[in-house]
Amino acid sequence: MPHANAVHFIAGLPRSGSTLLSALLAQNPAIVTSGRSSPVAPMMLRVASLMAEGDYAGDFDAAKRDRVMRRLLESYYAITDPQQIVIDTHRDWCARMGLIDAVFPQAKVICCVRDPIWILDSLERLIVRDPVLSSNLVPLSRRATQHDRLEYILSPEGVFGYAWRVLNEAFHGPYAHRLILVDYDYLIRSPCQALDSLTRALGLPPHDYDPDHVVTPDTDKFDQALGTPGLHALRPRVAPEPRRSILPPAMRERLEGGMFWRSAQARESGALILC
Repeated sequence: MPHANAVHFIAGLPRSGSTLLSALLAQNPAIVTSGRSSPVAPMMLRVASLMAEGDYAGDFDAAKRDRVMRRLLESYYAITDPQQIVIDTHRDWCARMGLIDAVFPQAKVICCVRDPIWILDSLERLIVRDPVLSSNLVPLSRRATQHDRLEYILSPEGVFGYAWRVLNEAFHGPYAHRLILVDYDYLIRSPCQALDSLTRALGLPPHDYDPDHVVTPDTDKFDQALGTPGLHALRPRVAPEPRRSILPPAMRERLEGGMFWRSAQARESGALILC
């Protein structure tokens, strides 16, 4: 079974490189990744609720709680080699920093980030490429117009709005020193350099990563369940992809300046920022 210092997490913003980063890290035989969002975080939340409330609350002291949480993750990945490192992906990890601090005291949370303009642009492109707009990323009642779709995505319930809130809370909170922010532009422009920086920051075994041969994880069923085929599809080679934005000027102006991690004050948070 892996020890706490052999577990890390990937979270952050949607359409910001988390699937790509996970696929690249999976090239290292010492690392086990989930490839896309795993059920571990929501499973832990449900178990934590059972331990904190109701008839069974008195059965769990801190040591038993932490042991149950660790075993849940270890069992999900069925790790038998104590040298292997688990890197689990879910956007909820930014909202569970206190739990991570208690249960996995050596863990870091890698947060993939990107200019919000291009996140919204990417999500909109995914949705509108289906002529009947069947993506479950937006509820049926909010799919009719681009304005409605974008407003929902930006809302607290939206795929971007929720991730943005919990990332900001983690970045400005007491556990910010556990965060490693990886800027999408940096990852795409200099993948080997980004991976080298992560290797040093996480104490990973070195590996000769190959950004020219990227394998998309098996996510077809997951993407189809969201009504968004290709949501996690990756290009076989890491490279910038210049394109024009399909967002209206008013939306681009609204999102302008959202890359708070690039500000001069961002380093004061204690998070490691790779950009």
